[in-house]
Amino acid sequence: MSMTAIKMKQKLDELFQQEEAWSVSYNRDKNSYRVEWKDTKQGVNIAIANVIAKHERRGDVALEELQFHIHESLKMMHEEHQLEGKETRIYPVMRATSFPKETKSGIPLVYTEHTAETNIYYALDLGTTYQLIDQQMLEEQGWSKERLKEISIFNIRSLPTSTKKDTVAGNDFYFIATQDGYDASRILNEAFLEEMSANTIGELVVAVPHQDVLLLADIQNEAGYDMVAQITMKFFAEGRVPITSLPFIYENKHLEPVFILAKKKPKE
Repeated sequence: MSMTAIKMKQKLDELFQQEEAWSVSYNRDKNSYRVEWKDTKQGVNIAIANVIAKHERRGDVALEELQFHIHESLKMMHEEHQLEGKETRIYPVMRATSFPKETKSGIPLVYTEHTAETNIYYALDLGTTYQLIDQQMLEEQGWSKERLKEISIFNIRSLPTSTKKDTVAGNDFYFIATQDGYDASRILNEAFLEEMSANTIGELVVAVPHQDVLLLADIQNEAGYDMVAQITMKFFAEGRVPITSLPFIYENKHLEPVFILAKKKPKE
């Protein structure tokens, strides 16, 4: 273990050993540092090499930020969240089918299958963040999965659906990107999709490339399919929480994935 790593471990000890409810440990083989609650053993792993790199670039500010984020993460792990009385703060969140089906501590997350590409998870909104609802929370409240789903869908309908519109090559594109954490979830607002469908000239295509955007397109010519494929792929690549790069055709209240090979590549 190099002197740099030793010194960083000492700095982390100073930051985290003062909390009596936490325990700290160092894994020499992985060069990682762990802070966890003594009672539950839930905790956070810190890659020492990454911290050293950040510290070299930004100094002690990087350590202050690290301390804050670790503290917040551990605090949220230890909070007991009640669903009862917080019905208005439960929302559905869209995730890829490859998204984990259980928490890091092995508790199954509550989810519903949606399409071949997407699943619906459920979140308790905590203000600046949210917690995905797991089976243990559901059982403790005596709730059924059906009740959870109904409440979340009701709540998603209450969120605004104002769109930004762009018209390109005879096709209309609509975007919802409010950054409220539930933009993609608005795909579950069937009343909104039906309204959009009623107002489309051509075929309604819907996409959830990542968590923070819902894309709708009124495809009126062949070029539109290539365009919606390219836009969806671009957003998928850039998204903080990617979901799927495949758009869906919305027809008869059903979402069907569209396999489009973009023929018209943007010019270099």
